[in-house]
Amino acid sequence: MSNTFSHIDAQGNCTMVDVTAKPVSFRKAAAEGCIYLSADTITLINQRKIVKGNVLEAARLAGICAAKQTPQLIPLCHSIQLTHVKLDFTIGQGRIHIQAGVKCTERTGAEMEALTAVAIAALTIYDMCKAVDKKMRISDIRLVSKSKEHI
Repeated sequence: MSNTFSHIDAQGNCTMVDVTAKPVSFRKAAAEGCIYLSADTITLINQRKIVKGNVLEAARLAGICAAKQTPQLIPLCHSIQLTHVKLDFTIGQGRIHIQAGVKCTERTGAEMEALTAVAIAALTIYDMCKAVDKKMRISDIRLVSKSKEHI
């Protein structure tokens, strides 16, 4: 494993990685995370009785929008043209599992966009449910996979 950081130059200054010479490739990234909630909150979500509206659809939309805004949130992240963003939710006992998938045809990957989608979807669920659940916890956000195929 290398001890050098790609976002720091020889003088220790922050720099955006130069991907100009890299070939354009089809790229995919997937991320996941969880938000832990009370059983009562999950029931309210399932019954669409949260006062602020449909929690999962709001979280889905927020995650998609966030993926598209990632370079505005993370300073050295490249602006890339996403071709697809998908969020899925699985409701389990005491938790909602969030999965995001992102696709693009670019010179650099879309991992940060997938991770951002999951994080913002979880924060949206938190925001919409905070009036009824004071013990929610967001956890386990991670990159699941990334791939590229040369065109």
